[in-house]
Amino acid sequence: MSYSLPCSPGTSPTYSRGLMSYRSRCASVSGVGVVAIDNKIEQAMDLVKNHLMYAVREEVEVLKEQIKELYERNSVLERENAVLKSLANSEQLNKVSNQLTQVNSISLQQLPQHSNNGAPHQPKITSA
Repeated sequence: MSYSLPCSPGTSPTYSRGLMSYRSRCASVSGVGVVAIDNKIEQAMDLVKNHLMYAVREEVEVLKEQIKELYERNSVLERENAVLKSLANSEQLNKVSNQLTQVNSISLQQLPQHSNNGAPHQPKITSA
């Protein structure tokens, strides 16, 4: 079984104008091949784009739902906080405020601090 390339010398098709040159045959065949490859690449890119757009839309919907749930939870907590504040006296509010300040200062001290080489130091735990 022998196979010859469509643009190999000696296999030139005959046209009404005569024999097509080897160079023009190769150019026309490769031109068709380039167009076919370009079409396949374009189809693949469209497919990738469609898949990405679908994934992004899906993720956006999930995030919107999470935002909605967090907003609702925040509203409930704000209402609870307002009720608790209205029931507490000023001494209790001051005590809670001081406790929150201490917790925040300890939390800031426990954050990893980076040295000059970029490696984080171990957190410092201080007793209050």
